[in-house]
Amino acid sequence: VPDVPLTFFKPSTSVIGPTESIAYPPFSSDVHHEAELAVVIGRMCREVPLERVPEVILGYTCANDVTARDVQQREGQWARAKGFDTACPLGPWIETDVDPGDLAITCTVNGELRQSGRTSQMVRSVAELIVHISEAMTLLPGDVILTGTPAGVGPVNVGDEVAVSIEGIGTLANKVIKRG
Repeated sequence: VPDVPLTFFKPSTSVIGPTESIAYPPFSSDVHHEAELAVVIGRMCREVPLERVPEVILGYTCANDVTARDVQQREGQWARAKGFDTACPLGPWIETDVDPGDLAITCTVNGELRQSGRTSQMVRSVAELIVHISEAMTLLPGDVILTGTPAGVGPVNVGDEVAVSIEGIGTLANKVIKRG
């Protein structure tokens, strides 16, 4: 576990909604699912002190941090591996009344359980992540922070349906298609 959280950006073109398709990129042969809690920022903020973190959060949703694992390993950085078009499914909606401290999070592929954990097992809390990120940059309303994934990440293939469920929030389901 690193001493500080590792951060990276996903471009807006990577974001898709519930029921939209994840397009398997032609430059990869090893795309993985990663179920994650997503935090949606509700107001512009910078250098947020720990005790004020709740004031900047709009709510929470489900995320799938889709990753071209072979590209990540080959290139040694994460921009293309995690930022390709359709690599950031979010949804099904933003839940504004949930405590993220200990929620069940699961991922299924074609109905088979692949990931199961709790947000209480995260390496860093939501508050710690916001403090760390806002030390370096201004966060804007609508910015989304993905918080890390439970054990069990693994491959997906064209034709698979991936579903990320988080207790108190809902289920995000996306089919994997061949990029046309």
